[in-house]
Amino acid sequence: MAASSISMSLAPSIRPKQIMSTYSTNSTISLPSHCNIRSSLQDSSSLDKSCYERRSLLMATGMLAVSSIPPSSALSKETSEDYTAFVDKEDGYSYVYPSDWREFDFRAHDSAFKDRYLQLQNVRVSFIPTDKNDVHDLGPMQDVVQNLVTNILAAPNQLTFIKEIQERSVDGKNYWTFEYQLTSPNFSVTHFTTIAIANGRYYTLTVSANERRWRRVRNKLKVVADSFKVFEI
Repeated sequence: MAASSISMSLAPSIRPKQIMSTYSTNSTISLPSHCNIRSSLQDSSSLDKSCYERRSLLMATGMLAVSSIPPSSALSKETSEDYTAFVDKEDGYSYVYPSDWREFDFRAHDSAFKDRYLQLQNVRVSFIPTDKNDVHDLGPMQDVVQNLVTNILAAPNQLTFIKEIQERSVDGKNYWTFEYQLTSPNFSVTHFTTIAIANGRYYTLTVSANERRWRRVRNKLKVVADSFKVFEI
């Protein structure tokens, strides 16, 4: 798999999903509930419940195998046995998440997993239709990310701080991953968000943790953000 990356430090559906078996190799973006972009997604509680039930059914039956992942969506080689792969062949994306996390229903998101004890430590994926073909069609990377964090991902009462932006290219697909902190009057949460475009869809994966724990779990969550892949459906 050919891959390249650059980084920039900044200052102040109807078919079921499938949880894969633990993905083992050598070890080395979705949107917050307040996000305006979610209004463009299917927003039906009955649909959310139905999708969740179907995913749970496949979790029990274990119908797919990791070997069935298309080559273009192969997961990051920088993962370890501490992670489990999630592959959505219906909607064209995959990623890994910590093996001890559990699936949960995150409103207006296509898939989501969270730490069994720490609610703010989670990963979720969403997508919306787009007429763009690549993230570069959105505009300059730094401007796009700044606008996303400030006007889309942050709530009106939150202060924003973008720490770093990275770009990578895998099998002809481009991904932007950015690390940022959102601070509310009573708490602060830090995120990695990865965005990509494929299949006429704008995909977003976000993985988060409480700022007080971020230093301890950052590298672990970065594996999740960097594992996100999209593939043709």
